[in-house]
Amino acid sequence: MPVAVITGASKGLGRALAGALAARGWDLVLDARGAGALKETAAALEEAYGVRVAAVPGDVTDAGHRSWLVAAAGELGGVDLLVHNASALGAEPLVPLAGLPLEGLRRALEVNVVAALGLVQEALPSLRRSEVGAVVAVSSDAAVEAYGTWGGYGSSKAALDQLAAVLAVEEPGVRVWAVDPGDMATDLYAAAVPDDDGPRPDPVSVVPAFLWLLEERPASGRYTASALLEGAVR
Repeated sequence: MPVAVITGASKGLGRALAGALAARGWDLVLDARGAGALKETAAALEEAYGVRVAAVPGDVTDAGHRSWLVAAAGELGGVDLLVHNASALGAEPLVPLAGLPLEGLRRALEVNVVAALGLVQEALPSLRRSEVGAVVAVSSDAAVEAYGTWGGYGSSKAALDQLAAVLAVEEPGVRVWAVDPGDMATDLYAAAVPDDDGPRPDPVSVVPAFLWLLEERPASGRYTASALLEGAVR
């Protein structure tokens, strides 16, 4: 069975994608900072789909934790798919750049960029050996659009996009996709803009876009879930 490592997997998009992959027979290594919710997620997926699920709670900015994630995947057969979904906003709620705490910006860069590269570096030997090796970097429209108060988070996602683009050039045998899922009803968005209570799609609704990438394996690059769902790249 193929093995996926998914960060930020106890809720939201990470959990939705984990469930979809488990339903298709993937074994999983799941990461999140909250041990209780993560273990509940892993147990539920194992019971529902009969796959192997390793719950490895921790912080992706910890090099030791990243090593444990890859080691856990190795016990299941090795990393075939790495999904960097864990994200930090930099400030909750979001604030203009004039008031953005520099420590908050550092945290966003550490989680969204540095940790992503660190985990890729740990997983690359396994990804290179895999016949279906792929990396998915969960991006944002804030990486390419100038939205007030989203500067810190958006700049970190822009940096993540660039890392993904360069990685794709350097590792032609591994598919590398940066994916903008669009606005979703997640705790992250609620923390970012708590006063915005407008309706937003459930993360489950964008999972088919990620599954299409895995099934069709288009060229490495940056994609939006909306375009994939509308068939714009098919």
